[in-house]
Amino acid sequence: MSKIGIFYGTSGGNTKDIAGRIGAKLNVNGADIRDVASVKKNDLLPYDVLLFGSSTWGLGDLQDDWEGFIREVASADLSGKKVALFGCGDSSSYPDTFCNAVGIIYRAVKDRATVVGFTATDGYMFDDSEAVVDGRFAGLLIDEDNESDQTEARIDRWVEQLEKELTS
Repeated sequence: MSKIGIFYGTSGGNTKDIAGRIGAKLNVNGADIRDVASVKKNDLLPYDVLLFGSSTWGLGDLQDDWEGFIREVASADLSGKKVALFGCGDSSSYPDTFCNAVGIIYRAVKDRATVVGFTATDGYMFDDSEAVVDGRFAGLLIDEDNESDQTEARIDRWVEQLEKELTS
């Protein structure tokens, strides 16, 4: 399989936890799972596959560390790379902006890399999200606050899907 780097932004710890769980299932070395607070665009270069994860805060905002890192990503050379996105959000308290951060990151990379890992919106309780692209989520969305009982199965399905998409 291609060399995978996982880059996440976290404030409360959920996105870091999800990044680690995804990394373990994809056999990604711990050194290749990085907090965006301490990386620059050149740190993306060694990887064929980039997994970007962010929580959504406020009324649909990127996690704080992603606010700066999104500019790094937007100016990085992503040609020939595959990108998969994941995010954490609260569908009950913020049903109109559920996991918007995934949609924001998607817009920054969609024309510059091959985005993989789209998932169905079925089974989620939300009203609207910038992460919905052509009727599907632009990645794996997790609601640890209200649907933590579904997290492991959602990660498993997504990782299985990614493994297929990355080898095709």
